[in-house]
Amino acid sequence: MRLALLPDRGVLRLSGPDTVKLLQGIITNDMQRLDEAPALHAGLLSAQGKIQFDFLVVKAADDLLIETARTSVAPLKQRLEMYKLRAAVTIADVSADYSVAAAWDIGAGEGQHSAHTLVFPDPRAPGLGNRYLASLSSNWRRDLANAEAATRADYDAARIRCAIAEAGSDFALGDTFPHEANYDLMGSVSFRKGCYVGQEVVSRMQHKTVVRKRVVRFTGGALTTDGEVRAGDAVIGTIGTVAAGKALALLRIDRVAEALDKGQPLTAGGAGIEVDPEAVERYRRSVAERPQSP
Repeated sequence: MRLALLPDRGVLRLSGPDTVKLLQGIITNDMQRLDEAPALHAGLLSAQGKIQFDFLVVKAADDLLIETARTSVAPLKQRLEMYKLRAAVTIADVSADYSVAAAWDIGAGEGQHSAHTLVFPDPRAPGLGNRYLASLSSNWRRDLANAEAATRADYDAARIRCAIAEAGSDFALGDTFPHEANYDLMGSVSFRKGCYVGQEVVSRMQHKTVVRKRVVRFTGGALTTDGEVRAGDAVIGTIGTVAAGKALALLRIDRVAEALDKGQPLTAGGAGIEVDPEAVERYRRSVAERPQSP
């Protein structure tokens, strides 16, 4: 088992009888999924349907914990306080009480934890293994002493293999639709639960629009974060996370498919790249199923 600390992550605790009802009415995922799964991934959108906050929600006894980027903890708390109105919900920043870690390549019998550590499968992809929210008062480091220490770069490499985007690194909060960040592919958005903030825009993209831009995985090229990806001479995206010779980028996937059809080179830093063929094929299927919006 490989274990990497994620010190750039923080934690909010939500408690009170109206907690589930509050989140059900504002976030992209369906809180009823927590009846069967220990955690879910979701976002809080703007009225225009763009991701404002990106996070994991996990059950913790009678409360819920939200794990998100540490820089998002304070503004997310403020936004939740705004939405709760008179609901019986208490929201607290408990980042100082927890260490956040990710573990993958987990063998049989590995990944044991103490009563003060929450461990749950990362709901975005099986290959990302387990997530740990460890109380600083526990002996969780001793409990996981046999784990192989890994770096953030190692974790990023595992995330790229699973094509899982991270807010801030691979897409910009406030400027990205859920489909562009692959929420629909990760089970991070519900199309059946009813209204939530930005729901109409997300539903329209799901049922009436061909998604022409997505975070995709690719290999090759001269990989540098914020470097340009080109189809011929045209810039079609910007590189996000880079690790172990692979990268993620938010690309115009329609331009990728067009370039491949025309035999145009796809490059990064002047060197050729190969975009995940599954992402291209998914786009082609969506075009076949419905016409592109103007």
